[in-house]
Amino acid sequence: MNEQLPSGGVELSRAEIEALDARWSCCWTPREVAQRLAGIATPWCVAAGWALDLFRGTQTREHGDIEIAIPAAHFPEVSSRFPGYAFDAVSSGRIWENATPDVLAATHQTWLRDPGTGDYLLDVFREPGDGETWICRHDESIRLPYSETIHHSKDGIPYLAPELVLFFKAKHARPKDEADFNGTVPHLTPAQRRTLAELLAHTRPGHHWLANL
Repeated sequence: MNEQLPSGGVELSRAEIEALDARWSCCWTPREVAQRLAGIATPWCVAAGWALDLFRGTQTREHGDIEIAIPAAHFPEVSSRFPGYAFDAVSSGRIWENATPDVLAATHQTWLRDPGTGDYLLDVFREPGDGETWICRHDESIRLPYSETIHHSKDGIPYLAPELVLFFKAKHARPKDEADFNGTVPHLTPAQRRTLAELLAHTRPGHHWLANL
């Protein structure tokens, strides 16, 4: 994935950014996404806040959208499961509707759009990786086998390991991230706490979450 953004795209106005909550209001649930991706060979998992709720076994708060993570090279297989929908690439406040391969190669985040309504239904993170090894997009020296990074709920829905979800959330530590951290840490195993502490110490030494791990 290139760091330089591709040409084109449209910069979202303040009004368009403020309207995004409404456009995401009909987004799918983890169960609906899992039904659409049933039987796919690509390793995938629910990410972000929904992943923590799947780990805890209950929905703990409202979610404004739903994100999944996949290896970038496997995006064609995933996108083939959504005929009739459009994939828009987004980055740095810009959006590329019906993203072309060159735009996809230079961006990380992809929103699935219903062309009929303009609503967004799913956020797909296209991550570095080879299908066997999970590679952290923020620090590619951090690598783990997918067998360790993808867990499954009681219903069989794959989700990103909670210690990795919290590792990503530590970057911003917004109020919802703080709530997710405080609500999830008591449920982590000692090994998961150690992993999160090691990742934070490596990438964000001095982060205030370390004191509670």
